[in-house]
Amino acid sequence: MFVTRLRDTAFKRSLKKLPLGVPVKMDSATGSFALHKNSAKPAVFLAGGIGITPFFSIVRQANHDRALHKLYLFYSNRQSEDAPFLDTLQKLETTNPNFRFIGTMTDMSHSKRTWDGEAGFINKEMLSRHLSNLQGPIYYIAGPPAMVTAMRKMLEASGVDEDDIRTEEFSGY
Repeated sequence: MFVTRLRDTAFKRSLKKLPLGVPVKMDSATGSFALHKNSAKPAVFLAGGIGITPFFSIVRQANHDRALHKLYLFYSNRQSEDAPFLDTLQKLETTNPNFRFIGTMTDMSHSKRTWDGEAGFINKEMLSRHLSNLQGPIYYIAGPPAMVTAMRKMLEASGVDEDDIRTEEFSGY
């Protein structure tokens, strides 16, 4: 699946004008995110904005495969209407007993939708409310570069082994 935010750039304006069904040539997906094999270790996904893309695929595949991994997805956006796949992820939590979805919004003051989930940026306190132990899971982080850097620093300062942190930056969105 190809996912992007339609921002005001020359490329995105051109993309938006294309009629549905027009063939588009693109390079193959890059990155190396794949769910680790050891199901005894929980997976904790920290996503910012369009950084949800690889995690959406991973959690849907884990659901399809009935994977035994405990999966926790922390998903941060400014407003709920800006969050791709939000409704699907909330529903997925009801069908997969091993999946927990924790959405958080950082600026609902301009939103037209209501939100009863977490508010604010993903931080140690938020993680601690939903995880029994911060050390032990494998952490996957994807989003804007500043968010990825901040999450890595927060996890390392919380005693998470750097070998248990995997990152992917989504820049230019």
